[in-house]
Amino acid sequence: FPIDDDDKIVGGYTCQQNSVLYQVSLNSGYHFCGGSLINSQWVVSAAHCYKSRIQVRLGEHNIAVSEGGEQFINSAKVIRHPSYNSNTIDNDIMLIKLSSPATLNSRVSACLISGWGNTQSTRENYPDVLQCLQAPILSDSSCRSAYPGQITRNMICLGYLQGGKDSCQGDSGGPVVCNGALQGVVSWGAGCAQKGKPGVYTKVCNYVSWIRQTIAAN
Repeated sequence: FPIDDDDKIVGGYTCQQNSVLYQVSLNSGYHFCGGSLINSQWVVSAAHCYKSRIQVRLGEHNIAVSEGGEQFINSAKVIRHPSYNSNTIDNDIMLIKLSSPATLNSRVSACLISGWGNTQSTRENYPDVLQCLQAPILSDSSCRSAYPGQITRNMICLGYLQGGKDSCQGDSGGPVVCNGALQGVVSWGAGCAQKGKPGVYTKVCNYVSWIRQTIAAN
């Protein structure tokens, strides 16, 4: 079955500039994944986005140009969940410690679906400006019937079974925020915005104790 490892926003809209304050871009000479700032020195992303050295870019809207107010901070530590499984994509969560604390301001603050990923389901069109999408959480039963045998207790589905709106390549690791709380990390899916194939997201609430322990120990 086709799994798109790095996930995009299809069918969304351009976010109001610097309205998604916790959104970060992970950069290794190019944007490759998203992430969420959870305090001044830590970012949550997806484990499948792992690289040993990452530049975290904060306060971004258009990643192709300098707009003023961006912060580029290198990673000090990149810590994948110890139980991450690259075959099943279970426990697809990762923490990045910044080498210096971010400056929290009107463009950057700790925590829709948002990202700089592909905006087309059939071809490639990577946007420079941050895209947003409001999408519902699907029931566990409809999630499991969309992906039989592939959904673990650490995964949730969001999106539209009719297709047309979804995250995609380049959105991976980015945020799903519901009522002001980080509930999901963009993880995987079959294609993007395909009928009957919603996006699959890491269920962040299962990892709160791991996040707290890891931050405390590092």
